[in-house]
Amino acid sequence: MANHKSALKRIRQIRKKNLHNKYYAKTTRNAIARLRESEDKKEAQTSLPKVISMIDRLAKRNIIHDNKASNLKSKLTKKVNAL
Repeated sequence: MANHKSALKRIRQIRKKNLHNKYYAKTTRNAIARLRESEDKKEAQTSLPKVISMIDRLAKRNIIHDNKASNLKSKLTKKVNAL
């Protein structure tokens, strides 16, 4: 267990940030799943930029790796174009 006030504060901050990051990551994963399941090309094309923006935000905040973000965006774009 932490022995210093600053360490205790850091633990509180990390827990709060962790919960925040988990929410954004889960929301993005759900959006990606909905995009993958969609069969309507027009609907998929309108939601693709929003999902890409969400993925970029996760990568910018270091919640996911930059390469993972690039791979996700590439695969989703290919899928939407193939519809």
